Amino acid sequence: MLHTVKPGETLYQISVDYRTPLSTIIRANPSINPNVIHVGQLIEIPGFPDPNTLSYQIEVSINGRWLKLFHNGALQKQYPIAVGRILYDTPVGNYIIINKAPNPGGPIGTMWMSLSKQSYGIHGTNDPSSIGKAVSRGCIRMQNKDVEELSRIIPIGTPVNIHL
Repeated sequence: MLHTVKPGETLYQISVDYRTPLSTIIRANPSINPNVIHVGQLIEIPGFPDPNTLSYQIEVSINGRWLKLFHNGALQKQYPIAVGRILYDTPVGNYIIINKAPNPGGPIGTMWMSLSKQSYGIHGTNDPSSIGKAVSRGCIRMQNKDVEELSRIIPIGTPVNIHL
């Protein structure tokens, strides 16, 4: 898949966000200077499908506190969510799902799906009453049954657009 460099990003941070070794990214992009990347530059991230080839997409509204699942552009389902609280904003932008971890334990509930942004994901909760509120540390929190259903449907690489 291709990643578009955003302001302030380094190649190292991109490798961390995608959990892909820096050396692997450098090998996949032999024409780039790893010490000089620029905003808008396209970086090949090996190991992930091109999100444009996938039939599922996720849209998240921070202010609306909902997550919508689309299949081939048609709305399939809308889920209620919790989002980040003051000082722990949910990051706005375009990401992909890079992995899934069932039963991570603790406050994360029964499923964790990492976003291509370090330390952020879509996950369940051990506090169902928090859904619909701004209470997380920036992650997108769902009812356990909803995040389990979503994780069964979407493949790794699914694009996630998060907006206000």
